[in-house]
Amino acid sequence: MFNTPLPTVNELPSTRKLVRSTVIALLTAVGLLVTVVMPSEYAIDPTGVGRVLGLTQMGELKIILAQEALADAAPPQAVTPAPAPAPAPAPAPAPQVAQTQHAAIPVAQSASVPTPAKKTNQMTVTLKPGEGTEIKLEVLKNKTVSYQWTAAGGLVNYDTHGEPYNGEKGYFHSYNKGKQVKSDKGEFTAIFDGTHGWFWRNRSNNVVTISLQTSGDYLSVKQ
Repeated sequence: MFNTPLPTVNELPSTRKLVRSTVIALLTAVGLLVTVVMPSEYAIDPTGVGRVLGLTQMGELKIILAQEALADAAPPQAVTPAPAPAPAPAPAPAPQVAQTQHAAIPVAQSASVPTPAKKTNQMTVTLKPGEGTEIKLEVLKNKTVSYQWTAAGGLVNYDTHGEPYNGEKGYFHSYNKGKQVKSDKGEFTAIFDGTHGWFWRNRSNNVVTISLQTSGDYLSVKQ
C-alpha cells in the first residue's frame, strides 16, 4: 500500500474557486451548444458562427438526408381518380316570338380582363457522386405547376414534395418519387401554401447534370 499524505485544508480549492470553475465550465458548454452543436445537428445558427465554419451547411444536409430517408420509408400514396363530370342538360327550345321591327341599339362591348401570364423557368444543377440538392418553388394552395427534368451523365433518386409555411419540423408531402431514373415530367397541384419542388440524389459514380423546366402559377424559385 502507498502511504499518500492527505491534502491539508489550505491545499484544497476554496468555495470561490469551485464556483468560478463551475461557471466557466457552464459558459463554455453553452457556447459550444450555440456555436457548434445547434448548427451542425439542427441547422440552427443564432450567432452566424456555424455558417462561417461550415457547420450550418452540415446540419442542413443532415435534415435533407433525414427527409430522403422518410420519403424512402413512406408507403406509396393511392391516387383517387377524379369523378366524371355530369352530362350537361339539353338546351330548352327557344320560344316562338312574333317578329317586330325595332331600331338597332348599339351595345357597348365590355373590355376583357387580361389574366396574368404563367411563369416559365429553366434551371440546371450539377451533382457530384453521392451529392444531393433541391430546387423549390413558392406555390399557393390549389395552384398547378407543370415540369420536366432530365439527368445527363447517370441515374438519380428523386422526390417531388412540398413543405407548408410554418409547418412542423420534418413534415412534408410527397407528390412523386423514384429511384435510379433518368428523367421525369408531369404536374402537381399544391395542397397548401408553401415551397414545393424536387430533391435529387446522385447515387452513381459519375458527375450528373440535371436540367429542369417549370411552367405554372408560382411566386418565385428557390435554388
